[in-house]
Amino acid sequence: MENTTSSITTPDPFSLHTEHFSPITPSMQLVDQWLGSDIAYTEALETQETKLLEVLEGTSPNTFFQLEHSPVYTIGRTRDQSSLRKPELLPHPVIEINRGGQATYHGPGQLVGYPIVDLRPLGKDLHTYIRAIEQALIDTCQDFEINAHRREGLTGVWVENRKLASIGVGVRKWVGMHGFAINITKESLRGFLSITPCGLDGVKITCVTHEAKRVISVREFANKVSEHMCTRLAELESGSE
Repeated sequence: MENTTSSITTPDPFSLHTEHFSPITPSMQLVDQWLGSDIAYTEALETQETKLLEVLEGTSPNTFFQLEHSPVYTIGRTRDQSSLRKPELLPHPVIEINRGGQATYHGPGQLVGYPIVDLRPLGKDLHTYIRAIEQALIDTCQDFEINAHRREGLTGVWVENRKLASIGVGVRKWVGMHGFAINITKESLRGFLSITPCGLDGVKITCVTHEAKRVISVREFANKVSEHMCTRLAELESGSE
């Protein structure tokens, strides 16, 4: 799929970062925007919420934000927060958010993707939407000769028994927010040492650079993810017609 690149004025606080428009199907649009590196979690969350309201009101197309966060731990709204182990001893802040799942880490060297997508034309099927995000990541890994896959009963992307990417999605009036985090460089792995990632005891966390056996940059991987996300979302829409 060929993308048309253009400069777009946006009211978001990251308006100076790269943005381009990708037509997916005649009836669906996606704006792919790189927000930058060292982005505070709360700042990106505000941007997501602003865009979600615009998509819900029909004043903005679906938007795919990609970025690297400054170091932070996040956890879904759950009574069981044992995956944080000892929160008072963690080296980075903890933020509770409106997604599913246990604790995870975000920081430098990790690519985070936030599709802000109207799920109403896509069939209102959250399970299928999450599988589409997983498949876009798996497809991208294959571009870098990484044999990534799903694991039955678990959300995310894996290489053998090593977890490469986490997925956690929130929905408001059938507009999705949050998304995925995939570890790209070895630097992205350090923060996981202080928690039980996703509440899975004994799980080994890996990164794209390790699995590909060569250095891959966050932006290099992000560009490929954009292409595959377009393809997988288009399939969802065509399948719901």
